[in-house]
Amino acid sequence: MPRPPRRWLPVARSPSGRLDLSAPQLLVGSFAILIAAGTLGFLVLPGLWIGARPGFVDALFMATSAVCVTGLAVLDVSARMTFWGQLWLLLLIQLGGLGILTLATLAVAALGRRASLEFEEAAAGPTALLPEGGPRALVRSVVRVTLAVEAAGALGLWLAWRDEMGAAGALWPAVFHAVSSFCNAGFSTFGDSLVSHQHDVATLAIVASLVLVGGIGILVIEDLRARVRGRRRRVTLHTRLAIGMSAVLVAGALPLYLFFEWNGTLAAMSLGDRVANAFFMAVTPRTAGFNAVDYDRISNPSVVLTLALMWIGGSPGSTAGGVKTTTVALLALALLARLRGRADVSFANRSVPDATLQRAVAIAVGGILLLFAFVFLLLWSELEREGVALDRGRFVRLVFEAQSALGTVGLSMNMTGELTPVGRLLVVALMFLGRVGPLAVLEAMARRGRRKRAYRLGREDVLVS
Repeated sequence: MPRPPRRWLPVARSPSGRLDLSAPQLLVGSFAILIAAGTLGFLVLPGLWIGARPGFVDALFMATSAVCVTGLAVLDVSARMTFWGQLWLLLLIQLGGLGILTLATLAVAALGRRASLEFEEAAAGPTALLPEGGPRALVRSVVRVTLAVEAAGALGLWLAWRDEMGAAGALWPAVFHAVSSFCNAGFSTFGDSLVSHQHDVATLAIVASLVLVGGIGILVIEDLRARVRGRRRRVTLHTRLAIGMSAVLVAGALPLYLFFEWNGTLAAMSLGDRVANAFFMAVTPRTAGFNAVDYDRISNPSVVLTLALMWIGGSPGSTAGGVKTTTVALLALALLARLRGRADVSFANRSVPDATLQRAVAIAVGGILLLFAFVFLLLWSELEREGVALDRGRFVRLVFEAQSALGTVGLSMNMTGELTPVGRLLVVALMFLGRVGPLAVLEAMARRGRRKRAYRLGREDVLVS
């Protein structure tokens, strides 16, 4: 009897013969399909490019960067893309930011039908923190909040730019940057990102605000709305940790960037511009790839600080990448509990389940191991060539590039365009893993229905220090 073909993503079938996919499989599969569609569009749709069409690797890179809301680009958006090309790019950003499953769930609901529970969970995120109404209610809220915030941001940017560009000329850049900011993508229709606007405090403030709101997560926004309206007596522990950690990171990074760059990239600016740009630098590395200064010219301490912020990222349930603010907060609380000799981890009179702590540790360790593995591969693909094998400057830039891709940030030390085809494919893989999460990929590849052990194994201690 012939053996059935082996699948990379094991799936089950319902009695009716339909595929029965898990939430991680739906999540990974939907982003893979959207990336494939975006790549195909860049390759075959007419009128998207100025000059020759890009090759497959470059088209795949741009589509992945857009869908995974990263912002790294091997092609200049302003110089190589027509309006229609930029529109296609923005559509991929919006679909990737909202989540294709979110829109699909909304479409099913509009037809008066109900999607499967796994489908809705994959679209809505952590179900334990869902507001009243369940996944579909959160999906509707995601769309409403997204469109409202993006519209407000577009209006603010249009008002800031209309005198410089004209009322009509400022409209498309305002819409593009509002969507790109809220989705934490970091793509820009300006050739230098926002360097030419580094003295425009209004632009920096609006973009940074959109990035912060997009990176805080819809679960936090919904929780705060429920508290303000009196539907909840207190905000959740998730909201407290997400907001608190975000505030600590911005408040801590701002003076550090001022100190490290005072006589560097910020030297020619006024005091107000220095503070505005330091604030912008404290916000964007955690999630969005906009830059108002040249990151290839920042000091070494600023490089390390930026790497740390990119590794942390934004909050769960948002468009941001990284290991997430709550993960780092839980690790810090676990360390504090250990130093105090406490068995459980608690915050704001609430204890954190052990399973959540284990997941936080797995995410943090996985993020570090992935970074090391892909940096090693990039060093092999990019540096082992005559004349550059011992270039330590390129090594730092490659580490920066890898973390930017894994954290779906989009900042670069002018290295993206210099990557070889193999290096670009490695960065594509990093962006995809950073967007869907390495744990989601592993869970998607695992077989469903695995039985839990009905017994406990004997314990044996291990020395760890």
